Amino acid sequence: MDRLTHTPSAAERVCAWGGAAVFVTSLSYALYSYDVTFRQEIAGSFTVAPILWNIALFSVFALHHSAFARMGMRDRIARRFPTLERSIYVWVASLLLIAVCAWWQPVGGVTWRATGALAAVLDVLHIIGIVLAVASAAIIDIWELAGIRQVYPGFRAKSPEPKAQSPEFKTTGPYGLVRHPIYLGWFLIVFAVGTMTMTRFAFAVISSLYVLIAIPFEERSLLETTAGSYDRYRQKVRFKLVPGVY
Repeated sequence: MDRLTHTPSAAERVCAWGGAAVFVTSLSYALYSYDVTFRQEIAGSFTVAPILWNIALFSVFALHHSAFARMGMRDRIARRFPTLERSIYVWVASLLLIAVCAWWQPVGGVTWRATGALAAVLDVLHIIGIVLAVASAAIIDIWELAGIRQVYPGFRAKSPEPKAQSPEFKTTGPYGLVRHPIYLGWFLIVFAVGTMTMTRFAFAVISSLYVLIAIPFEERSLLETTAGSYDRYRQKVRFKLVPGVY
């Protein structure tokens, strides 16, 4: 099938645009949950049971991401659904993220409660994290991430030509400072808060540990599948997550 001349079927359009809508909904719901629901202070002492539940819950989301990232899994889905491989991933990942936030168990206690100037600084960093994550995703290609590009290869593109097999990685904006600015934005979002309830803290720590574990595997996959382009990018941009540190 020639994807450049392929006319999407009604089912493909529904799947792609529906997946994009669920993608945006899941991210919005996650941010709402973290900034509103998880911020509510829970009376009582710290207990282990909700922590174990939350770890298991987030692990399901993380395992899906890890399993789907394997090329064998992606190739099998792509052979069956050539234009919907990304959309299928987006649907499942988005629904799992909604489930994680909806079923996240509250944890009693407060880790810290900042006031005054410190609280204002943390609020600003929190907003910077949101902007950084969104802007970094847009630089990559937000339509690709949302699953639209596979169904409409020329959608909002300057040229209908297909992408090169091994494109050079961009060093535009935040990608010239660190290799994973979306993850840096995530760390600012979850840790730069004035009131860190234990419910929030559990979510921040569990999700961030997954990110730190996932980065080496993600980079190894990119090194193996990009014919040297990611290695060249890695030589240009030394730091993974924090400029001058890591």
